[in-house]
Amino acid sequence: MKKIYYLSSCDTCKRIINDLELPSDVVLQDIKTKSITSAQIEEMRMLTNSYESLFSKRARLYKERNLKEKSLSEYDYKNLILEHYTFLKRPVLIYNNSIFIGNSKKTVELAKETIHEQ
Repeated sequence: MKKIYYLSSCDTCKRIINDLELPSDVVLQDIKTKSITSAQIEEMRMLTNSYESLFSKRARLYKERNLKEKSLSEYDYKNLILEHYTFLKRPVLIYNNSIFIGNSKKTVELAKETIHEQ
């Protein structure tokens, strides 16, 4: 599978997508207009072994709901991501059997190397 989950209103996501020079067979899914399904989040978790690694603690709702003060379980992370798109750390690129989560420079470089070595 070759897919990227992103937010079309996010300048960082748009910049990363442009920087990656994605092949035409990569499917783009704007998570604001097309919600993530349970099956999709399960697929992501199978590649990372953790819902927490997919969860954005920078989300405005994370602060508003005082979630930092709570002890969240893997089940909580999954349900929060399914509940609201802002809880997914973005972008998430699945490229064959590799997953790249977030916008750190190191993650983006690794994704770029993986895409262009194929």
